[in-house]
Amino acid sequence: MEHFGIYYKTRKGINQFVLLIISILSSFQLDLSAQIKPGSPRIISREVSSETPPLYGSLYVESGGSQLRSGDLISDNNGQTWTRSPMTPDFSSGLPHGFRRNEVTSVLDPFAGRIITIVNSLDVKDLDPGINEPPVAQKTYYLRYKVSADAGKTWRFEEPIIHKGSFSAANPFPGIFIGKNSIYLGDRGSIPVVTQKGKILVPAQTTTLDKNGELFNPGNGHTYTDAVVLIGSWKKNGKLSWKMSDRVQGDPKRSTRGMIEPTISELKDGRLVMIMRGSNAAKGSTEYILPSHKWVSVSKNGGKSWTKPEPLGFDNERPLYSPSAMSTLFKHSSGRYFWVGNMTEKNSEGNLPRWPLVMAELDPGTLKLISNSLLVLDTQNEEDKLRGRLDISHITLIEDRLTKEIILTYPRSYNAYKSREWITTRIKINDR
Repeated sequence: MEHFGIYYKTRKGINQFVLLIISILSSFQLDLSAQIKPGSPRIISREVSSETPPLYGSLYVESGGSQLRSGDLISDNNGQTWTRSPMTPDFSSGLPHGFRRNEVTSVLDPFAGRIITIVNSLDVKDLDPGINEPPVAQKTYYLRYKVSADAGKTWRFEEPIIHKGSFSAANPFPGIFIGKNSIYLGDRGSIPVVTQKGKILVPAQTTTLDKNGELFNPGNGHTYTDAVVLIGSWKKNGKLSWKMSDRVQGDPKRSTRGMIEPTISELKDGRLVMIMRGSNAAKGSTEYILPSHKWVSVSKNGGKSWTKPEPLGFDNERPLYSPSAMSTLFKHSSGRYFWVGNMTEKNSEGNLPRWPLVMAELDPGTLKLISNSLLVLDTQNEEDKLRGRLDISHITLIEDRLTKEIILTYPRSYNAYKSREWITTRIKINDR
């Protein structure tokens, strides 16, 4: 068992130095000695709350300064205090019952001074709003985007994302026909990226069709998708012209659900790296024979085409076992790249277990995780076992502009998502 002394704060404002004990159970015997290597990330504080932290999914609204926005909340003092200030207009107001508009991820374009938000959209009349991930979405999800040009005060417009040329809302991209198959963002790790050339890249996923025009599921998984990147270029009218990349296709003999929930980053040399979720679970089976990988692919032409996805691993050739769950690539202002996701000691079983949560630096040359940078952020402890199944996922990250710390926020869910608490962790990126 390793112990890490950190600063701990509760929502009640009682501050004290405590010893956060991260118990590495017998089923997960990681070598944590790497955590003390110079230059490795280090946890410096951890806050627990019963409500969603305002920093969850937040972003800075201008290329300089300390103003943040998180949904309907704004902060003028770098997240110390928040006030309610919804953006206008509300494009969801007045939609037919059952229609959905779910804002997923956003990015600030520092060159154009605009915020772009990607919206999972579904136009199915009278669909029960209480159904999470309705099966019909696999045929009907499509993407919209919104743009703000005044530091997140108002929206200029909201409209569907449609491929340039002779495409339409019904057929927004090659091979996508809304009502038969769909395109959407799978989780909060699919964050848009603004490239050095000013392009807006949106990592997304799309269900596919067989020769009969029905949903294609060659791996017999829960769903089956390809990863794609939507490439946006600014037009003179302040809107974006869109093109879809070639598909990043998995091998159903290696991942039963194809490629899911891509997360991307641009490297210093202009290459793009994508990490994706896969799965080793098949419907009707309790065997998990396939290795539970995360998958990596590279683009050398601005995201237009991508290499065949291969398993993500460590630089010491140790395999990375990871459940079918989201993850995030994060570029720090120091120029270093970090991957945050779930990692298990042995082969995962489909989506589970979604713990421990770890962080590791990505080597931009080899595109492997640096083994001696591995940091365990959170994992199951004895108390958790009394609260039902633990899931640690659906994370967001932001870099504090003043301290340069990475702020990680996420729900700690129990009993198959029936209850939860929220964690805010600050991570210092030490100089090498």
